[in-house]
Amino acid sequence: MAFTVGPELGRRRRGGLGTMSEINVVPLVDVVLVLLIIFMLTAQVMEFGLEIDVPKVKQQQQSARELPVISVTKKGEVYLNESPLKLVDLRDAVLKKFGASTKAVYVRADRNLTWDVLAQVVSEVKAAGFDARLVTKTEDIADKRR
Repeated sequence: MAFTVGPELGRRRRGGLGTMSEINVVPLVDVVLVLLIIFMLTAQVMEFGLEIDVPKVKQQQQSARELPVISVTKKGEVYLNESPLKLVDLRDAVLKKFGASTKAVYVRADRNLTWDVLAQVVSEVKAAGFDARLVTKTEDIADKRR
């Protein structure tokens, strides 16, 4: 509660109390403490939630199937999984080697490769009926600072 101190102590002006210049913070402190207690109690309940024993399974071996990767050097040389070949033979080589076993072919191209060579490679991959997925490398923060 707020009290007024001064020469008008105990006197009323015009039938009312004098104005209070302080903010009453007691209700605010009460609300904050109640919220703190509620938070502390619910945090413990949330931590221990439901106890579930999940089933255990054997880890299966990854299949050793070969992923289709087409690499293109900056000179325009095309490689299918490390095997060199010509661009005109790319469609038949991809179909022969991977057929229906996969839906996508990964294309690794040198960053200095001209766009027209990359566009021809992607076009051949699409013509063979596969999705072309370009392989990129994430940029390091140290590389950005240079």
